[in-house]
Amino acid sequence: MKVIAFPRSEQGSGASRRLRNAGQTPGIIYGGKAAPVAIALDHNALYHALKKEAFHSSILDMDVEGKVEKVLLRDFQMHAYKQLVLHADFQRVDQNQKIHVKVPLHFVNAEISPAVKLGGAIISHVMNDLDVSCLPSDLPEFVEVDLSKVEAGASIHLSDINLPKGVSAVLHGQDNPTIAIASVPAGQVSADDAAAAEGDAEKK
Repeated sequence: MKVIAFPRSEQGSGASRRLRNAGQTPGIIYGGKAAPVAIALDHNALYHALKKEAFHSSILDMDVEGKVEKVLLRDFQMHAYKQLVLHADFQRVDQNQKIHVKVPLHFVNAEISPAVKLGGAIISHVMNDLDVSCLPSDLPEFVEVDLSKVEAGASIHLSDINLPKGVSAVLHGQDNPTIAIASVPAGQVSADDAAAAEGDAEKK
């Protein structure tokens, strides 16, 4: 994904305010062996890019006056109540060094799982993204969580997920964290329980 930016020489709150009034957002590129570079980005283009999931978890091609660098979006600040991006931080990426990134989880096949189809369960997402470590070339846009075999009352853990080649999870104190839970709402019975109850009633 390509991002167009422009170098900016003026810094400080006054300069940033003038940039925003002109429809631009101040930002910075840092990291690596090169010095940090202050940049300006088109606000509307950045605002719409931030709505795209991949913009937050993909290697971006940052073009500053024809010089392209590989970067990751590391942080951004929004106005408290206006649809206004105040600032954006980008980190340079070394293709030979592993990066640590949050990658979104995509939950699929819930509707065909025994938990939902037979058990009337609701699958709650305990985690919506996952910290991973990998080389930039191995970075996935998302990690898929297949729910097709989940039973009612069961939990999905990290060990149940197939991570892409070259990608490892970064754990924070838990060896095998819970990703999702399939729970049956109170007062609701599964199709199997309902059939069993119906059979018992017929015998009486």
